[in-house]
Amino acid sequence: MIQDTERDMLMRRALSLAANGPATGLNPRVGCVIVDPDGVVLAEGWHRGAGTAHAEVDALSHLPAGSARGATVIVTLEPCNHTGRTGPCAVALIEAGVSRVIFAVSDPGRASSGGAERLRAADVEVVGGVLADEGEAFLADWLVAARLGRPFVTRKWASRLDGRTAAADGSSRWITGPDARLDVHRRRTAAGAILVGTGTVLADDPALTARAADGSLLPNQPIPVVIGTRAVPADATIRHHPHPPLFYPGPDLNEILHDLHARGIRSAFIEGGPGLASAFVGSGLVDEYLVYLAPTLLGGGRLAVGDIGVTGIDQQRRLTVEGIERLGEDLLVIARPLDFPHAETAHTETRI
Repeated sequence: MIQDTERDMLMRRALSLAANGPATGLNPRVGCVIVDPDGVVLAEGWHRGAGTAHAEVDALSHLPAGSARGATVIVTLEPCNHTGRTGPCAVALIEAGVSRVIFAVSDPGRASSGGAERLRAADVEVVGGVLADEGEAFLADWLVAARLGRPFVTRKWASRLDGRTAAADGSSRWITGPDARLDVHRRRTAAGAILVGTGTVLADDPALTARAADGSLLPNQPIPVVIGTRAVPADATIRHHPHPPLFYPGPDLNEILHDLHARGIRSAFIEGGPGLASAFVGSGLVDEYLVYLAPTLLGGGRLAVGDIGVTGIDQQRRLTVEGIERLGEDLLVIARPLDFPHAETAHTETRI
């Protein structure tokens, strides 16, 4: 029997394997390690995207038939219990004859959950919640999408230390340095969509692409989404994006997010000015804040967030700081709402 410290080490290995999977799409990134009763690693696997083998089945595929009998499976997400494009992982593990399954996070899917119960019914020992906090953090975007039926929403802005995002004349290039700007593009490429209002499109004519340091396009590009009623010119730069832009007149942000989720988008990145961003913040629809702070002062107006419906100090939107990073001369503050959703009922089928 493996000890707790070894078990945790193996779970962290499974999380590192999961990171090999695609960061976008409806399916979660999942990693799996299979060990013998002495803790010797027999096989590893991870999920490579919708329609491919789930992590447990991928790991089993590297073993000869029958060699997983009596083994322990360490997996980052509860084995699924439904048939989509692939069969139930719980059944595959039972048929392989494993004796124990350890997972970090319970599957919130209405159809795909229940794998733990199915395994227990087949006399497989099941231990859940191992390194659950780390698993929840790793799967945060997918879990929000699975539980709420909408993408995980990130609001990003760059400002001076006084909170100003532009000078009095409206100029804002460049508030932050090259390291911070590259970090933004790295995070853009991991998002399924990038959202702006028509005001930003008309004022700045943004490309909304994710680019490398040399200006070339990164392999994965977020789908550009424009919200607003004003017409976007036919020659706008956004119309030359690698993905055709999606246009929504609004104003129902929940409806827009649910439609994006139905299109297979599990994470959305909000760029642009304070109008659209404030609407999302005021509606309680922002799951993560990325605030890039430059060590200078501008003064005046041009704040990152406008009216969000707060009229008194007792109504302030409280955040918890998840991390602070130094990017050249700039700082990145990563924060989430204190009421960040962790246990809501699933609204959708989540794994295919």
